[in-house]
Amino acid sequence: MRRLKALAALLGVLLVAVTIVPPTWYAQWLAVPWKEGGAPVLIVLGGDSVRDGMLGTSSYWRSVYAVDLWRWGGIRHIVISGDPETTASMRAWILGQGIPADAVTVEGRSKTTRENALCTAALARDVPGPYLLLTSDIHMWRALHAFRKAGIAALPRPAPDAFKRGNDPRDRWRVFEDIVSECAGILYYKAKGWV
Repeated sequence: MRRLKALAALLGVLLVAVTIVPPTWYAQWLAVPWKEGGAPVLIVLGGDSVRDGMLGTSSYWRSVYAVDLWRWGGIRHIVISGDPETTASMRAWILGQGIPADAVTVEGRSKTTRENALCTAALARDVPGPYLLLTSDIHMWRALHAFRKAGIAALPRPAPDAFKRGNDPRDRWRVFEDIVSECAGILYYKAKGWV
């Protein structure tokens, strides 16, 4: 009975904490600290897949931030990495914002973060760095370490995904679920030796 009460109390605290307090404290750790500065090559990871012909939310925002970084100056080439449909849609959106077609390369075979790193490392021979890596804030730690393990010493440039969604009380539980899922992914990648 004491364990059941302790479990109920823990769940109550979790319910209050996630509902009232934005989960940005942990998202900030996963985002990896970054400093202003650039590199001529921006690697953008595809996020959620295309559904019903529409670019997924995280893929869309990563594309928006890629275009913003291009416009700030210093980026000469963008490499988009992910599954074929998502990367094609991201490329089309980026080109639609005025980025020259010859400045955008697509690696469209990868379905996981590890595959992003390995397949992009193979492309890196044709597009010499240094590199910036753009992905969602809570995905940055795992992605950055997977890329470094694959031989690409990229600088982090996290897109504020969980930070933005966590400000809306209606979305906090989904952000919390995403953080828990990302933590599981980190543990799995560590166990496999991929980060």
